[in-house]
Amino acid sequence: MTIVDSRVRLTKRRRCDRHYCPIGHNHSVTAPEPDPTADDDVDWSSKRSDARRNHERVVAAAVEVFAEHGIDATIPQVAARAGVGKATVYRSFPTKDALVQAVAQYQRAWFYQRTLTALDQLNAGGDPLTILRDLLTDTLERLAHDRALAEALPATAPPSPAGQESLQSIILAGQRQGVIRENVTAQHVKVLLGGVAGSLFRQQERDPEQWRIYGDLIFNAVKKV
Repeated sequence: MTIVDSRVRLTKRRRCDRHYCPIGHNHSVTAPEPDPTADDDVDWSSKRSDARRNHERVVAAAVEVFAEHGIDATIPQVAARAGVGKATVYRSFPTKDALVQAVAQYQRAWFYQRTLTALDQLNAGGDPLTILRDLLTDTLERLAHDRALAEALPATAPPSPAGQESLQSIILAGQRQGVIRENVTAQHVKVLLGGVAGSLFRQQERDPEQWRIYGDLIFNAVKKV
């Protein structure tokens, strides 16, 4: 499916997480293709239902454990949190790296959904500068409580191509209105977020207020004075 496929156009007003704004433009921004990070390549048709449940329990436990302890957390820690044996974890994920990648996929899906919410707000006529500020705030708040995401963000590719496209759409809308600097791109914002996340976790900073301050600094760096 292409980006211009009518199935993914957001031409109707929809309620978002925190805002409901009337349409204010003559055109709508097209939502990107469905996110490719979804776990669609796993064929569960031949797997027992209990095996699938165990797989889901392991992933959920890994998300929690890695958020608390970072990607240096161990397989025994994940198994204990999931209430299964280590062998059960290894049946779903032969290596720790495979489990880390599954958690990273989960985190990319969160960012993708959050940027789609922001895109909905933009299509509904929302102010791009406010939308970008809220997106930065929400992302930094999540990073403050998720060590694995904060550690992985600086060293990974964009959370998803679709998520990056949504972010770029918001930035372009702000540039057209003259409220965001002309030379700013979604990649610049991603690098700034990654740098802040990596630095604050190396300093073992867990105070959400400090993370919000750095979010404000990023926002002030990209908006047009």
